[in-house]
Amino acid sequence: MTANPTNTTPPGASPGRKTRVAAVQRRTLTVLSAAQISGGIGVAVGLTFSSVTVRELSGSTALSGLAGTATVLGAALLALPTAKSSGRSGRRAGLTLAYGCALLGCLVSLLAVALGSWPLLLAGLVLFGAASAGNLASRYAATDLSPPGHSARHLSLVVWATTVGSVAGPNLAEPAERFSTGLGMPSGSGPFAVALVSFAIALGIIVVALRPDPLLLARSASSDASPDSDTPASGPAPSGKGAGTFRTAWRVLRGTPVAARALVAIAVSHTAMVSIMSMTPVHLDHGGSTYTVIGIVISLHIAGMYVLSPVVGWLADRVGRTTVLVAGMGLLLAAAVLAGGAGAHDVTQVAIGLLLLGLGWSFGLISGSAMLSEAVPLEHRTPVQGLSDLLMNVCGAAGTVIAGVIVGGLSYGVLGAAVAVMVTVTGAWLALTRA
Repeated sequence: MTANPTNTTPPGASPGRKTRVAAVQRRTLTVLSAAQISGGIGVAVGLTFSSVTVRELSGSTALSGLAGTATVLGAALLALPTAKSSGRSGRRAGLTLAYGCALLGCLVSLLAVALGSWPLLLAGLVLFGAASAGNLASRYAATDLSPPGHSARHLSLVVWATTVGSVAGPNLAEPAERFSTGLGMPSGSGPFAVALVSFAIALGIIVVALRPDPLLLARSASSDASPDSDTPASGPAPSGKGAGTFRTAWRVLRGTPVAARALVAIAVSHTAMVSIMSMTPVHLDHGGSTYTVIGIVISLHIAGMYVLSPVVGWLADRVGRTTVLVAGMGLLLAAAVLAGGAGAHDVTQVAIGLLLLGLGWSFGLISGSAMLSEAVPLEHRTPVQGLSDLLMNVCGAAGTVIAGVIVGGLSYGVLGAAVAVMVTVTGAWLALTRA
């Protein structure tokens, strides 16, 4: 499909203006990637150890699962406010809101650990989830100044930066725990202390270095204004234009079938991924796998999600968004069949399935996000992107709950079959409606 012309400078723009906007885009990608690395460290370390802390404070394994639910809920709740703030005042304002809330969440979590209060910790984790909303919003910020045919590649570079944080974050928790207890802080404070520092660095990078603001500059460029201005030609976007609302986003989606298809593809990809991924440790544990083995399998899955992101972005730009989305559904189908058809002792088959699961998710997220951004006019882009992230997180949360019910009442194989049907139907629909 053809990229939306508002994604770059006006057709008649001078070579000098195009060069300057291109230079700003290179700087923007560097800044967003740096913030993504730092923010990713905080998210990874928090998600890895928050459930353990909740279990220690509450004394209940059943309640420990609420930690993940709280962070996903926070990401969903902050998706639209982040998008609305971005639409009104630019990407810098939206990302500042997200990382600022996450920073507050770390402080609340540290207080909860000190007081021994697991309900307060869950409240802190809801705010903590805002960091995930910020990380997701960063990928859209990478497309504001992308020239036609390059948005998926630019978006994928920011997604790829998450790999560094995802790998480094959990490995910093143990030394941070030793350091914090050495200072007299309560046990369990270390991961949240790491996250606090990580989010503070990400916030500082955004506030100081994301200048000029890519979204405001894109509006200026589309209005034929000066490319080095940090405000749009007509001032901040009024309500309904850029600032947008939930209702505005739905109205735009109803009138833009391509964007609606992209949103469905993103939501289905994410639901399929989290449903199988969340229950795989339980399945392997039933087969007697050690924590080390389970950790290796999940690490391979995370590698599939992020390591090949730039390649996925290049493919989406070269062969087309829908083609890559359909291929992603095919990968998710293969993952569901392999993982779902594996016994609890078939670690190798499960590992291959989880690797393909992560890669299929990457195909869906990157190509779908680029397709969504290109299909929607610049003035309505931020509310639609916020709605996309909201639905993505809500579907992910629902997927984990339903997956638990299916595996608990039936089996891991039935879960794989259900996911296989969902992605097959979605892939066929995307292929049939691609014109």
